[in-house]
Amino acid sequence: MAQPPKSVKPLIWMGSSKKDLIALPAAVGDVFGYALFLAQTGRRHEHTKVLSGFGDASVLEVIESGAGSTYRAVYTVRFETAVFVLHVFQKKSKSGAATPKPDMDLIHERLKRAGELVKQQELEKRRQERP
Repeated sequence: MAQPPKSVKPLIWMGSSKKDLIALPAAVGDVFGYALFLAQTGRRHEHTKVLSGFGDASVLEVIESGAGSTYRAVYTVRFETAVFVLHVFQKKSKSGAATPKPDMDLIHERLKRAGELVKQQELEKRRQERP
């Protein structure tokens, strides 16, 4: 039996992640789009795994192969208000399955910025609630 639909969290694109997703091969973009929709409803795509190095299981990556390459979409469900898409890229490193350091640095930077945005939104909401 199908599960009832859950509420859908907004999707917030950090940096160039949306532009990067649009530039991917169509089949890969379709998989990532569906995976992000599942994340918005509190579910997880079968190609999703926890990205290590962030202290908890709230930063995830979807891995998909297509057109002879491997692609990744990294997002976070750390915040209650939205799903933040942190980075979308073609993996070019020859260092096995590890995410290359420049990409990890960018993900860390965008995650920090997402946290700052959430704090800013919370402050603005509190200001508006005051009489």
